[in-house]
Amino acid sequence: MKLQRKNRVRALAVGALAVSGALALTACGSDDTSGGGAAAAKTSNIKCDGKGKLLASGSSAQKNAMDVWVQNYSGACKSTEINYQPTGSGAGVTTFLQGQTAFAGSDSALKPDEIAKSKKVCKNGQAVDLPMVGGPIAVGYNVPGADNLVLDAPTLAKIFDSKITKWNDAAIKKLNPGAKLPDLKIQAFHRSDDSGTTDNFTKYLKGAAPGDWKHEPAKKWEGTGGQAASGSAGVSSQVKQTAGAISYFELSYAAAGKIPTVKLNTGAKQPVDATVDNASKAISEAKQVGKGDDLALQLNYTTKAEGAYPITLVTYEIACDKGNKAETLPATKSFLTYVASKDGQSALKALGYAPLPTEIADKVRASVAKLS
Repeated sequence: MKLQRKNRVRALAVGALAVSGALALTACGSDDTSGGGAAAAKTSNIKCDGKGKLLASGSSAQKNAMDVWVQNYSGACKSTEINYQPTGSGAGVTTFLQGQTAFAGSDSALKPDEIAKSKKVCKNGQAVDLPMVGGPIAVGYNVPGADNLVLDAPTLAKIFDSKITKWNDAAIKKLNPGAKLPDLKIQAFHRSDDSGTTDNFTKYLKGAAPGDWKHEPAKKWEGTGGQAASGSAGVSSQVKQTAGAISYFELSYAAAGKIPTVKLNTGAKQPVDATVDNASKAISEAKQVGKGDDLALQLNYTTKAEGAYPITLVTYEIACDKGNKAETLPATKSFLTYVASKDGQSALKALGYAPLPTEIADKVRASVAKLS
């Protein structure tokens, strides 16, 4: 089992790096359109509408997915140039509400006051949340001798709030009988920047261990103590080079850095790995809390379903349901139609993202079709 897991992680890392390399060449002006891996996706089913530039910005968590989508779409639709800037969820929403972009990417659904503000941009309409990307937030660690570390929500909450400070703490030992846990200080790293990943990770801690995580979920870190680093690249790099370290980041960073990830004791029969399939199972349990064509989701952080990994992030594309700018509406609908399609979603798994469950994807496609 250990060998299979290492091989799976290695294959994912190689695939992600290969795609990143191909995208870097494209961004630098390469004329090679042969592509490879996920980039060589089927594009014959893409319906091209509109032309000119389509500006969008927001979530950096979906950057690798958006790079592949843009490459595939642009390869089929030569008349449309899509420029997506991974400025972060908060900045993307702000720019969209100022009317500067056709859509935004956000790792959190819009708040009521943001929906109210959107009515100034969306004439006779409002912004809607369209889930497009799912994925596990892995908890990576660097603990010598701990090859298959198992933790649960209360223990994670105490670790990241500086209530558990040594790796041989009794609570960790209880979850890992037989493991040789070292008498080593825990180095818990969190994001220094405002982060949708932090927001979703702390939503899990609050939802699954409210008695141990007293802080409100937020993009800005609210926990006690710990050390900070910028971006998922920063915290994952710290984990890789620091003995005793632990942090949270998208699965692709764990794969690329060959960083072992925590298995979650959720109350299911077996501890749950951070995988795209297990994240999809958790997303399938989510409830729609948005109204009408707004598909904002509420995840079940206390699921005990077999193989459901609840530390999961959902990224939304945010667009106007009505009142989109006439010059960008055709291309916006065309691009988002491709993103939500079976072909668009099938490109995600090789990148470490979780394709949307069928029931949710069908609703997204119906909402996109109604954009006007």
